[in-house]
Amino acid sequence: MCAKLLRKLLISVSLSIATCALALQGQLAASPSAAKPVAYVYISSTPVSGSPNVINGFEASSTGQLTPVTGSPFQANDGVLSVNGNKLYGINSSATFLDGYSIAVDGGLTYLTSTDYALYNPKGCGFAGWVFSDRTGTDLYALNFDGDCANNAYQSFRVNPSSELTYLGSGSGGAGSFSGVYLPLTFLGNNKYGYEATNNGCFYYQVWGFQRTNNGDLVDGGTGATLPSPPPGYRGYIADFTASDSTNHVAIAMEPANPPGCSGASVQVGSFTADSNGNLSTTNTNSDMPPIAISYIDDMKISPSGKLLAVGGTGGLQILHFNGPNPPTNYSGLLTTDAITQMFWDDDQHLYAISPSAGRLHVYTITTTKYQEAPGSPYPITQPFAIAIQPRQRAEAAHNASCASTGGTGACDLDRWAEGHFHEEDAFQLLRR
Repeated sequence: MCAKLLRKLLISVSLSIATCALALQGQLAASPSAAKPVAYVYISSTPVSGSPNVINGFEASSTGQLTPVTGSPFQANDGVLSVNGNKLYGINSSATFLDGYSIAVDGGLTYLTSTDYALYNPKGCGFAGWVFSDRTGTDLYALNFDGDCANNAYQSFRVNPSSELTYLGSGSGGAGSFSGVYLPLTFLGNNKYGYEATNNGCFYYQVWGFQRTNNGDLVDGGTGATLPSPPPGYRGYIADFTASDSTNHVAIAMEPANPPGCSGASVQVGSFTADSNGNLSTTNTNSDMPPIAISYIDDMKISPSGKLLAVGGTGGLQILHFNGPNPPTNYSGLLTTDAITQMFWDDDQHLYAISPSAGRLHVYTITTTKYQEAPGSPYPITQPFAIAIQPRQRAEAAHNASCASTGGTGACDLDRWAEGHFHEEDAFQLLRR
């Protein structure tokens, strides 16, 4: 008797849950304001001078307009950020940790774990200046300054499903006081080779090439870049910055100079093609590579389509047409004169760029025929430090893969309900657990 009553009660409860979920799903579908965001935007900042950092989280609409995600700002004392699947990693600002956070389906962050990267450096030397991932999000890399007490190095970590990091190795990038690496690598579409340009006052300079081994560890690739002949009156080009597309092309910003010492001449941007061994060469010449209006480059990113190149730094932000192996061509003038230090594209033709000196986040919608600032942009951000972008579809794919690996239990059930994919049979299955 009691068993029958209990079974009826469970059935009634489960049907009520399912009915509410379906009603909520219908309301969300009917509400224009419930349209799914196209990306999640994360910005570390210092809200008050001397205080710990926070991470500001936003969801971006199809127009590029931003809305804070629930729970933002998140109390997370991190500086440089990197998105990796459905996780966000940051360099802790007060300890030698790489902090890991889960990204929920609504963009919210939950702290997961911290890894002490200094444990893997000789004598505990070095400090992390950048953290970034490969193209697939399988591995995470941390650039350590003086990682072996003398040279800069890229540490390699495998990202486990639990979000914990497994140390893979360290690739030396030379002495920082000479031509040692000091920026994140930019990876080719094959995810095998990565590049970084170093320029130390036009006295020490180099285009570095690293290779990902089969297990994801970064090692010196033994590759090089053959730069074109400089304009008359200069002895050579010096590479300042690199950015790669999703195939085998790398944009390199170069300045003509007579080293030692820089010339102050306009920086030009050329397109290089990687061969099967990762070596870079170009057919671009000093007469067809466009000069840019940015006097000092802090960041350079190629759009997911491979057709646009954003260049930011001292002087503002500029967009060029990227034409595969052919020379880039000028497109926009300066979109802003705010000094831009870091930026990222999403998968829906939006570019997000931060300016610490101006205390702003700029958002633009940019196609090959039109560019404009998004509604509500620029957004005031007190002392922004770094930015990371996770396109929603990539976040959902990573989240679904993570749920599948854990059997889809717990928080995954609630996330499915919130997304409108929770049905009557799911309620029965949940009650049986």
